[in-house]
Amino acid sequence: MRKVALLLIVLLGVAHFAIVCRKAEAADEDSDDEEEEDDNDEDDTEVKDENGVLVLTNSNFDTFIEGKDTVLVEFYAPCGHCKQFAPEYEKIAQTLKDNDPPIPVVKVDATKADAVASRFDVSGYPTIKILKNGEPVDYDGERTEKIVARVMEVSQPGWKPPPEATLVLTKDNFDETVDNADIILVEFYAPRCGHCKRLAPEYEKAAKELSQRSPPIPLAKVDATVETELASRFGVSGYPTLKIFRKGKAFEYNGPREKYIVDFMSEQAGPPSKQMQAAKQVQELIKDGDDAVIVGIFSSEQDAAYEIYIEANALREDFTFRHSFSSEVAKLLKASAGQIVIIQPEKFNSKYEPASNKLTESMSVSEVQEFFKKHSIPLVGHRKPSNDAKRYAKRPLVVVYYGVDFSFDYRITQFWRSKVLDVARDFPEYTFAIADEEDYAEELKSLGLSESGEEVNVGILADGGKKFAMEPEEFDSEVLREFVVAFKKKLQPIIKSQPVPKNNKGPVKVVVGKTFDEIVMDTQKDVLIEFYAPWCGHCKKLEPDYVALGKKYKSEKNLVIAKMDATANDVPNDSYKVEGFPTIYFAPSGSKQSPVKFEGGDRTVEALGKFVEQHATKLLKRDEL
Repeated sequence: MRKVALLLIVLLGVAHFAIVCRKAEAADEDSDDEEEEDDNDEDDTEVKDENGVLVLTNSNFDTFIEGKDTVLVEFYAPCGHCKQFAPEYEKIAQTLKDNDPPIPVVKVDATKADAVASRFDVSGYPTIKILKNGEPVDYDGERTEKIVARVMEVSQPGWKPPPEATLVLTKDNFDETVDNADIILVEFYAPRCGHCKRLAPEYEKAAKELSQRSPPIPLAKVDATVETELASRFGVSGYPTLKIFRKGKAFEYNGPREKYIVDFMSEQAGPPSKQMQAAKQVQELIKDGDDAVIVGIFSSEQDAAYEIYIEANALREDFTFRHSFSSEVAKLLKASAGQIVIIQPEKFNSKYEPASNKLTESMSVSEVQEFFKKHSIPLVGHRKPSNDAKRYAKRPLVVVYYGVDFSFDYRITQFWRSKVLDVARDFPEYTFAIADEEDYAEELKSLGLSESGEEVNVGILADGGKKFAMEPEEFDSEVLREFVVAFKKKLQPIIKSQPVPKNNKGPVKVVVGKTFDEIVMDTQKDVLIEFYAPWCGHCKKLEPDYVALGKKYKSEKNLVIAKMDATANDVPNDSYKVEGFPTIYFAPSGSKQSPVKFEGGDRTVEALGKFVEQHATKLLKRDEL
């Protein structure tokens, strides 16, 4: 009995000791948690100083900027250009700190402070902006001490931005303005459109430069969400839409949307066709040009064929025209009066196609224009951002990407191009082109080829926005041929997609790249689809209303309220263009290729509900929805 009692006492002691230890450990854990919480509770509105440059975030940006007259801001990312610029930016910060009064210099990591970066439409790095009383002033000059001079200018009391060079057109002044202009470029835009926001600074720069030309070429803009009648009148269905007007007559703008706007519009403002008097002028164009050279040979300006040729120059937005009355030019081109010749630049010559094409028979304006279109590109041409829209819009388009540079690596560029030519000649139904991999870095990324490790990559862009990528392997003519044959037989397109949701029974159906056709293109159902970005402030604000809308129509079996993260998924249909966030379309059951875009500024349950009921084809009739 004594042994049993002693054993019980020992066990009770051990148990008590274990309990005490557990309590002590728990106390220590609580203490650690408190310390961790204290660490986490560190004030995220605190502004840190890194070598004289203040670091701002989503949390402290507005509170810091508020009340300050002038602030210099750099939006950066962990990129090479930003790292290279950092020491210079720190020098600028020190200079402006010594100013009287000091001007704060800040930086924002745009990859982390996504809400702020989105608000200021930051799309490249580094992006420099000067905030004047909270309003952004773009800076696009050299990334040197010249920034200081610009900041000092903006910081002066009473400084105001100069008036826009871009004309603002409404229904009240549109006709008068375009009817009286020999030539004017008009942009139809939507304020919330991301592409429009990115174009805006380039467009304004071009407007300023062209306004100083003699004679000036005006650039104008129309808010198509307000001026709906004008937008409808000119068939505007997407943003931005640009059109050239000549004395009130509209022509499609097929030029670049970057710095080349000035060059393109200057060319368009000249005569429809330039006269060439010497063979040397033609030879220079053929030797150094990038595009087809079109030359009409005529006996005089009274030649009937010359009049037809000039009338056919309505296509001048797409082509550059030349004409000559010179026998020397006619001899060089082996042409006679009344003939039109299209010659490709020398670098595109190949044994599989003639160096030039002639239109020799009696002709009409439409025949001449068709001739231009048919022979405008070589068998394998050079696709670039500046000629993409007007030369390479036809699908299917087979693109071979590598380091294309005719000026520096001519032999290497032609070596790979020759292998493409060997295949292109056997597939006349397709368009083939080479393209520089740096010009199309984003396109390569969408094809999943940006990190293939191969010197040459290949993709096919097909109808409906579908994309096809060749498996990365050492490039050769036969490899390319096998890929094109596989595409012809039936290849599966590349669709960037998140995983298909396992549970998709909520009021708002989640669409991913792989389920777009199944859900949105279902011909039996009406679908309202929102394309959003996770970082977009407008999208986050819309979320509760959009969920409420889904709940409102949840009992409607033939109506689907859906959403799709357009940053993580491809939209595999060109009819659903995403030009900003959020973008909302209604896809009617019987008309999936003609969706209706929601343009209303008020994204409430009521406004969206009204939009749905206006366009629904299968909504049940009830007293109150």
